[in-house]
Amino acid sequence: MYLQIVVLTISILTFVWFLRYFYGTKQALQWWYSRQSLKLSLEAENIRDSLLQESFTMRRRLELLPVDSIALSHTTQEHLQQINNFHQSLTQLSDRLSPAYIQDSLPLAIESLLKLWVESHPDLDLCIDMPKYWGHEPAERSLIILKTLEELLRISLSNLVQLSIYISLKQHRNINQLVVQFTYPDISTLIFHSQKSELNYLCKSFRFLTSGKCFYRSQKANMAWYFYW
Repeated sequence: MYLQIVVLTISILTFVWFLRYFYGTKQALQWWYSRQSLKLSLEAENIRDSLLQESFTMRRRLELLPVDSIALSHTTQEHLQQINNFHQSLTQLSDRLSPAYIQDSLPLAIESLLKLWVESHPDLDLCIDMPKYWGHEPAERSLIILKTLEELLRISLSNLVQLSIYISLKQHRNINQLVVQFTYPDISTLIFHSQKSELNYLCKSFRFLTSGKCFYRSQKANMAWYFYW
């Protein structure tokens, strides 16, 4: 009897220690991610507020230069094209560090991301349902949602040419919901993509970083992913 009590006490203490360790690790990783997101956001703001403005000023000065010869005009156009390319590269870099609208509106940030995906995947059949109004969302959490969606698309679209996707974002009181439904060409393709280990990692990462829920449901050639936070 005494031995059973000792074993039970040790088991309870071990379980309590494990819970404290788990939640402590979870809070530490969430804090770390928040700090890294803030740093990336500050770097992106620095690019937008300084380098992009400087490149814009340089371009305007070139455009206003008097052109006295055809050769000079050609040289000026070459420089303008180089500056335009530089400006575009800076814009893309700042968006990668901190996506557009991430500080202001999660729906707008998602729409901006999906616009890029449609441009790079012209055969993609995409339908979205985004709310016009969205309550306050911390930028670091919005970034998690956006990166989760981006990785889900990247994994699910690999080696596929045609695919139908429906994406919905909704708020139910204090609960937010993101639904991503894929319609595959056939059931065998769905089974192949549903067995990818990356999807399991993605789901676990989302749960850990947001303290939310993630799961999927499949029916025939449709697979719907549900994210709650």
